[in-house]
Amino acid sequence: MKIALLGYGRMGKEIEKIALQRGHEVVIKYSGKENYDISLADVAIDFSLPNVAFDNISNCIHNKIPVISGTTGWLDKYQDIVNLCNEKNGAFIYASNFSLGVNIFFELNKQLAKMMNSLQEYNVSIEEIHHTKKLDAPSGTAITLAEGIVDSSKLNGWTLTPEKQKNNIPITAIRTPDVPGTHTIEYQSEIDSIEIKHTAHNRQGFALGAVVAAEWLADKTGVYSMKDVLNLG
Repeated sequence: MKIALLGYGRMGKEIEKIALQRGHEVVIKYSGKENYDISLADVAIDFSLPNVAFDNISNCIHNKIPVISGTTGWLDKYQDIVNLCNEKNGAFIYASNFSLGVNIFFELNKQLAKMMNSLQEYNVSIEEIHHTKKLDAPSGTAITLAEGIVDSSKLNGWTLTPEKQKNNIPITAIRTPDVPGTHTIEYQSEIDSIEIKHTAHNRQGFALGAVVAAEWLADKTGVYSMKDVLNLG
């Protein structure tokens, strides 16, 4: 499979290693300045920046190249991409986190939220810790976790604060050197606490998940998620 890497930073280079190990060829390494011909690729993997992700993804869809994206911070235009993909009969997957373990964690989070929904004694909060070079806060993964809780509870949304606000999930975002990503969900009462946690030890899990998703999407059309890739439905 010929892969275009749209974004050739730390994640792009990690994805390249995994792709080569799995027998694929990287034909485009786009870091934001070069011209490239997307038609050379069988599939594209976008880990770029929020201000260019929409154009990268649109270009792929217009040229009928299946594309997956792990770039966060551009999702105000997500529905535009979905509409374009359906109009052009393209193929697209977005995930806030492609780690196979994190996507299982997403499902555990939803199940726990359903179980806790009727227990008003508990207050839920989210903490996420990432490296200091991460540009957005809270992380896309933390937002996905919060949305999973909201969908299964009476809560209305989330807020970026360590303090509890009525009907919102407080998210604390911590930036510290050399942390690939740690996410903790805590339900706390006066009596006890319940906690689930995912800790990434390196970027290999994100890279492997991205390549697995690209392999899965290569011969399909439509808009999908990692739930489809991992058959978690």
